[in-house]
Amino acid sequence: MRVLVVEDDSGVAGFVRRGLTEEGFAVDVAADGREAFRLALDHPYDVIVLDLMIPHMDGLEVLREVRKHGSRTPVLILSARDDVDQKVAGLNAGADDYLGKPFAFEELLARLRALLRRSSDSQDTILQAGDLTVDVVKRRVMRGERKVDLSPKEFALLEYLLRNQGNVLTRTMIAEHVWDQHFDSFSNVIDVYIRYLRAKVDEGSDQKLIRTIRGVGYVITDEPEQGS
Repeated sequence: MRVLVVEDDSGVAGFVRRGLTEEGFAVDVAADGREAFRLALDHPYDVIVLDLMIPHMDGLEVLREVRKHGSRTPVLILSARDDVDQKVAGLNAGADDYLGKPFAFEELLARLRALLRRSSDSQDTILQAGDLTVDVVKRRVMRGERKVDLSPKEFALLEYLLRNQGNVLTRTMIAEHVWDQHFDSFSNVIDVYIRYLRAKVDEGSDQKLIRTIRGVGYVITDEPEQGS
């Protein structure tokens, strides 16, 4: 999942970015409203964390403009201005949730996951393909009776593949949802992580779930391979 964090306090931004990255999110950070507006329109974020008191364009203006341009990305306002009037103004401007500062990271994470679940009917917490089961909340991966240990980035990649089960995902699509804006599109990082996943998820199993579609990308499916 890819997140845009809009926060001009470098300490808070760094804290949120570090925590979300450790949870497997790809995180971009914008320190002012203009940059936030540009990034929000240029990239397919799954959720936006938005401070209100930011330079150039304040958070409410950014939110209104993003909604005017048709974006339906869930937005969680994270602000020290947590009086009732500000909350009402933020929600009326198109925010989906509002969390006051100071905050506990665990609550921020829980609220973000709740927004992600509400944003799409496909946001189940248990994902399956064949005998592969992934518990998104507990971050537990099982292949049959075998527990699979994954790094945060491997988990994020597997979750994205499973949420689009049966659909061929190009490297560009994977990069946009699993990596941040600093991803080098000319690198072979995605192919490397696919190999990591295959080694951990498919190795030792008769049914291979992660497949390469030559010249296109990758797909996870439990349908029989052609010719088998």
